[in-house]
Amino acid sequence: MGKPEQIATVLEKEIRSGALAFGERLQSENELVQRFSVSRNTIRKGLEELSSRGLITTKVGIGSFVTFDGKMVDDAIGWSKALADAGANAETRTLRLEVIEDAELAARLGIEDPAFIAVDRARSNAGDGHAISIERSRLPLSAELEEVPLKGLREGSLHQTLRGAGLVPDHGEEWADIEMLSAEDAAILGCAPGTPFLRTRRLTRSADGRPIEYVTSLLNPAHFALHLEF
Repeated sequence: MGKPEQIATVLEKEIRSGALAFGERLQSENELVQRFSVSRNTIRKGLEELSSRGLITTKVGIGSFVTFDGKMVDDAIGWSKALADAGANAETRTLRLEVIEDAELAARLGIEDPAFIAVDRARSNAGDGHAISIERSRLPLSAELEEVPLKGLREGSLHQTLRGAGLVPDHGEEWADIEMLSAEDAAILGCAPGTPFLRTRRLTRSADGRPIEYVTSLLNPAHFALHLEF
């Protein structure tokens, strides 16, 4: 029995035993890769086998999208351009661009090196200074990005910098919740401390599962919302 069939059999036993309830979502591909210590391709073949046994089904079209003033923000083209396309007259300030160490984040992402490039930026309306967002990106330090802290972002764009280094997101995960602004963030955005902002945390990975960017964004709910499709 091949590895995909073995994985399918393990999951089948869990489903039939009731460990996984009807309609319950399986672990993500990334979680299954770590659990079984195999490649994503092997996991996908295992899930295909499980599907062929009639035990799971795949739903298509599920996704979450951030909107700005009701217009979808396509961050795949870069945050600055996406906001401009959505009608935002955004001005961007770079708050931080340096190498840091974050052992906790490295452990969370499953990587050994705790070194990251920290890129913190704040956005506001270019006309009246109205707060739009704060984004704190963490990029695992690599040979492709080692000159970024010295040379800065390519054309001022993190999107262009990553793609210029050959780091193209293939898949990822995103979480959303509410955060009350700290005194520090409130001062940056010109808002009152404790103001509720939409917080998203987004992790993108390359096709081989390598983490590319972990970014925490604080978004002004006067403009932003989370749109779900299912």
